[in-house]
Amino acid sequence: MRYRITHTTKYSYTDPVAVCHNLVHLSPRDLPRQTRSGYRLIILPDPSDVLHQTDAFGNPVEYFSILEAHRGLSLSATSEVEVREAPAPGAGAPWEQVRDALPQAAPDAVIRPYLYAFPSAKAPVAAALAEYARAAFTPARPIVDALREFTTRVNQDFKYDPRATTVSTPVMEAFEQRAGVCQDFAHVAIACLRSIGLAARYVSGYLRTLPPPGKPRLVGADASHAWVSLYCGEDGWVDADPTNAVLPGTDHITIAHGRDYADVCPIQGVYVGGGGHTMDVSVDVAPIKN
Repeated sequence: MRYRITHTTKYSYTDPVAVCHNLVHLSPRDLPRQTRSGYRLIILPDPSDVLHQTDAFGNPVEYFSILEAHRGLSLSATSEVEVREAPAPGAGAPWEQVRDALPQAAPDAVIRPYLYAFPSAKAPVAAALAEYARAAFTPARPIVDALREFTTRVNQDFKYDPRATTVSTPVMEAFEQRAGVCQDFAHVAIACLRSIGLAARYVSGYLRTLPPPGKPRLVGADASHAWVSLYCGEDGWVDADPTNAVLPGTDHITIAHGRDYADVCPIQGVYVGGGGHTMDVSVDVAPIKN
């Protein structure tokens, strides 16, 4: 499946911003199941410089600065990408075996899998989280089988509610109230998996939303999305989307991998001045007909 993705973010400030410095994760990754064929980022006002680099997690990133006063900032990223079905994973080895082998796993990887087993700021470890995970990760159970059940369980136990959390809500609060958005579902799942010693990473990207039968696609109806990737030994990294209770296929487009949301935030930065501000975001994921 081929897509054209347009992600537009606009900031408006009540007072002039004198200078800003920003870091952007908006370009899709190249992966075994995904190929980026085009990417363009338009920034207004024109930045004084733009650096295209690869971060510590292997994600394409851009740094830019605006050194003149401005009352607004607009970023529009347009990408073209092809997503292919990933080979279906097997049941996998017993999950404890995968856990115990983590220190020796994938020695040539950009980021060794075991580094994703440690707690991070937005995905801590806790006894209550480990207990929740063990309902699916029973003794000697094949790791992919356990992941499938765990993903379904999170989906069933947690309510999708945009009013329940904010971008800064701690994972334990989302876990206790059993509600949140895709970011919370992903952080809770990652924290649970790390709490039993497994290596799990945060995946940011896009999810194509399909219109009801007979209805047209709505521009802007698509959204940024988040899910989980678990290291499963010989099966490598296996993605799971607890928000939708699926293992991602061609409807999921990967932008970046990280320990949690803080590593892969689409746009982050610092600025001087500005007073108050508002932000508008629009995402459109349009299939490209062959």
